[in-house]
Amino acid sequence: MAYQHLDVRHENGVDWVTMNRPEQLNALNKALVQDLNDYFGGLNTRSPARVVVLRGAGRAFSAGLDLKEAMQRRAQGNPTVSDNLDSQHAIRDIALKMRRCPQPIISIVQGSAAGGGFALALASDVRLVTPDARMNAAFIRIGLSACDIGVSYFLPRMVGASVAAEYMLTGRFIDAQRAYQLGLVSRITPPDEIEAEARSFAADMLHATPLGLRLTKEALGHAIDANSMEAVIAMEDRNQILCTRGEDFNEGIRAFFEKRPPSYAGR
Repeated sequence: MAYQHLDVRHENGVDWVTMNRPEQLNALNKALVQDLNDYFGGLNTRSPARVVVLRGAGRAFSAGLDLKEAMQRRAQGNPTVSDNLDSQHAIRDIALKMRRCPQPIISIVQGSAAGGGFALALASDVRLVTPDARMNAAFIRIGLSACDIGVSYFLPRMVGASVAAEYMLTGRFIDAQRAYQLGLVSRITPPDEIEAEARSFAADMLHATPLGLRLTKEALGHAIDANSMEAVIAMEDRNQILCTRGEDFNEGIRAFFEKRPPSYAGR
């Protein structure tokens, strides 16, 4: 599928997805929002990709909503509440699709990840950053609520309610070192090494069976909101039994004892 502002390269089970509006700091205009929706909405268990790496071209991950385009559209007419809600839903649907797709998503964050860009990073499963990375809930600094595109769902669960309130109520930037201290990101890596770091993470994920990897992402998402430990363990028990039913489980055991990379047939 052809995209206007999204470059997708498939390589050995990994989709390398690049937001490509570097002159605009990969700001989310209508076309890029549509591209991201189409891409993440098209991922399923039959997709050749088992892992996704999301990044931005140029010096920023994403500066969030393209305010210039948004204001131009606003000046051209008088959008109704329904029009505004449709636009809001289009952006928030990206985060929902990222969480629902079976593939783990690794985000490479360099420079700014503000507003909607911050939301994309939070909706990913693993975040890797360069030393110059800066993230914030920029919405509150432009007359909006900081609670947008899933930020108020993800951030408190990752860093705790008090720290989330600190950054959401002020719009302050979280720099790379602070993000690492909070456990918000997994690695701080120099720009010339961060792609190799992402490849290493992806390679380790691909060592899992396709079913095991998918069920792990799914269970982690459900466990965050589970009502009890018993509910989580019941889900874990179900997933383990499902994983043992396929030939990939036997291949994983053989590869372990033979000290070789596994060769999985499933998806």
